[in-house]
Amino acid sequence: MSTVAERDHTTPVAAADPTGPVPPQIKFSPEGFSIDHPDPELGDRLMADALGAVDRDAMHGILRQLARASSKGRKPDATNLAFMISMVRSIRPRDSVEAMLVAQMVSVHLMAMRCAHHLANAEDIARQDSAARALGKLARIFPAQIDALSRYRNNGEPVITVQNVSVQDGGKAIVGNVTQHANVIVANKPRTERTRKRGARPARARKPAPVDVKPDARA
Repeated sequence: MSTVAERDHTTPVAAADPTGPVPPQIKFSPEGFSIDHPDPELGDRLMADALGAVDRDAMHGILRQLARASSKGRKPDATNLAFMISMVRSIRPRDSVEAMLVAQMVSVHLMAMRCAHHLANAEDIARQDSAARALGKLARIFPAQIDALSRYRNNGEPVITVQNVSVQDGGKAIVGNVTQHANVIVANKPRTERTRKRGARPARARKPAPVDVKPDARA
């Protein structure tokens, strides 16, 4: 069984993130875990910023939940927890709602990958079916969470972006007021002189009924 070496510090593999400093590492002990930073107050603040927590209680609560979700068996896994904290920080939750939702997102992703591992190593049909069903459910939940986060950040409205609009020879452009409804663009075309004439076409005069003008035989 292959293992991953313990990390003493975070080694950057890409350009520095302009959102802020890297959060401190988590130190595990028989009594539990703690934030590993020479300045406890600064360490708490850095971790709270990474998790999108509004105060120390919220930060410790989310951190405990992530640690439990990262566990293998009954023990938290330091590598999984560091990964989860890094993913939460990269998404940059902006308030408590986003912090909880993003924590769920990284937890669902971790569970999905575990199910994928079980599916790849299943030795009988029953275990394959169980792992496949669980993986399918988690795989459907994750994009729903992404959509929920996107809608929450945009006040419940989908983002519509129009780029590189051009009209070539022979093409037609929309003239008039444009109203956006979700993903549908409705153009209110202005009434031209011709359309106004068509819309206000006068009624045709009825022809008079024919009158019999034959002379009376008795005259």
